[in-house]
Amino acid sequence: MPGETALIAAGVLAHDGRLDIRLAIAIAAAAAILGDNLGYVIGRTGGRRLIEHPGPFLAQRRALLRRGGVFFQRHGAKAVFLGRWFAGLRIAAAWLAGMNRMHWPTFLLWNALGAIVWATAVGLAAYIAGHAVEKALRTAGVGGVAVIAGVAFAVLAWRWMLLRAERAADP
Repeated sequence: MPGETALIAAGVLAHDGRLDIRLAIAIAAAAAILGDNLGYVIGRTGGRRLIEHPGPFLAQRRALLRRGGVFFQRHGAKAVFLGRWFAGLRIAAAWLAGMNRMHWPTFLLWNALGAIVWATAVGLAAYIAGHAVEKALRTAGVGGVAVIAGVAFAVLAWRWMLLRAERAADP
């Protein structure tokens, strides 16, 4: 079962008193950490070989690996931590970190922090919102709720960037 869906359901169940929210958050964080470490190992042991395998677009794939290596040297920790919040990157960040030879202790630290913050935020949001989340899921479905959450996140990120730009413009 997708982790986010299970965590939201667990938060709603905890709101109803049928589950302990602390246990749900701990299990979600542990599962995210373990799953991403498995993805890291897969990326580290076979990802490069797969990308560099002769075939169509080999030059482009090698160029992506080079750019990915530079990116992970500069922003690897941020990518692993923030990747947890974006559906496609959630899975790919661990594989990419492994393929780009990110130092494993660094990966482990930022992955664990990201998983713990993500599980706590999503679990508590579902727990606090309780029946409102349940009703939204029933009405709009998981996809609809994800779109709403994504739009809310985008608006907050946009406002944060505007604030940063204003601060940078004021000496």
